[in-house]
Amino acid sequence: MIINKNIIRSEFIRRPNRFQAYVKINGVETMVHVPNTGRCREILIPGCTVILREETNPNRKTKFDLIAAYKEGTLINIDSQIPNKVVEEALNNKKIKLLNKYNKVQREKTFGNSRFDFKIEDELQNECYVEVKGVTLEENGKTMFPDAPTERGKKHLLELVEVKKSNKEAAVIFLIQMENVKYFTPYDEMDMDFANALRFAHKKGVHVMAYNCKVGENFITLDQSIPVVL
Repeated sequence: MIINKNIIRSEFIRRPNRFQAYVKINGVETMVHVPNTGRCREILIPGCTVILREETNPNRKTKFDLIAAYKEGTLINIDSQIPNKVVEEALNNKKIKLLNKYNKVQREKTFGNSRFDFKIEDELQNECYVEVKGVTLEENGKTMFPDAPTERGKKHLLELVEVKKSNKEAAVIFLIQMENVKYFTPYDEMDMDFANALRFAHKKGVHVMAYNCKVGENFITLDQSIPVVL
């Protein structure tokens, strides 16, 4: 997907809370919005180069969203709203091999007590519920999720097991918002409950997939399937 809004580079200064950061734009310290509630501590390091997207809503408190940052030369997208858009584009373009038979894509559909990112259907009205998790945490080519404890994420995985029990298909896609990675694995040390729920879901037949992305300052698109190590 192409980011059609104005994009600029700036220097990261600090992040006092989850939603705000201060950057330097043309030498002036400026507050911007961070569209990601994760910690991103290994990415948002003082002095690093970050990418800002200019917003046009006159009622906003901040003019820019901080959507990406360079980490040791690699650009990592951190906009939490991006993964669903990238996966939707990939589903419509048949870029996810395991899900290619599904031709009807619907967003934000409820099953049981959870609302999933997608419900997809084939011509025979066979259904598959899909949950998407954006991944920004990387160490030496190893990518991990989550970077903060997530009870909601665990709930989604267990509900996907219930989807599978109802004779429908279920899948979770970990969208790695960067290039040049080796594999994906759950971050046991951060949230063992989520990691165990992911392994349990896999054993019960939920498809567990990971894809990396091609990332530029004004675009991001799903690229290749990445090995999942459980």
